[in-house]
Amino acid sequence: MLYLFAKLLLTPLAWLLMRPRVKGLRHLFFRGKAIIVSNHWSLPDPILLALVCPRVVHFMAKKELFDHPAARFALQKLLFAFPVNRKQADMASLKQAMSVLDKGWVFGIFPEGRRSVTGELDMLEKGAAFLALKTGAPIIPIYSDPRTYRKFRINMVVGSPMDAKAIAAEHRGKAADVVTQAIADKIRQLQLQMEA
Repeated sequence: MLYLFAKLLLTPLAWLLMRPRVKGLRHLFFRGKAIIVSNHWSLPDPILLALVCPRVVHFMAKKELFDHPAARFALQKLLFAFPVNRKQADMASLKQAMSVLDKGWVFGIFPEGRRSVTGELDMLEKGAAFLALKTGAPIIPIYSDPRTYRKFRINMVVGSPMDAKAIAAEHRGKAADVVTQAIADKIRQLQLQMEA
């Protein structure tokens, strides 16, 4: 409820002050479950995605951020985020993400696993691909411009939905690797599209 209130209150302000320029915005108007994947360059990235996406987005965040009570409240109530242990395979967080998708909701993840120091796309983890293959949820790729705060303007490109099972159909045994590479290639294509 608090998430929805904050979204209703802050989204018009974000569109007024940061004048979002979102190419392919139509791809964010969909029904049913989906996994939103994006490059990760700043701590507020989930907030920007939540403001731009018309649907409620559930996020996964490193468990250390939940140590402070105020941060835990903001993450859980304002971003519908839940903790993940990045130092080991965290099956509990994957099950929670699958539960979100099984309910027909939207899950947001930054497959780099951490913020990029250079602003360039780092190597991706396989979690997003694994979830898409397990749940059949389409993947919505987004490239977010690292210069947003310097220009004080949200600049994103949203790609068309990706079907993980179709991508991996001819690659048994390497499905997660193939889908992960496809996600990376798509995000880089979106970057080139923005720069063009």
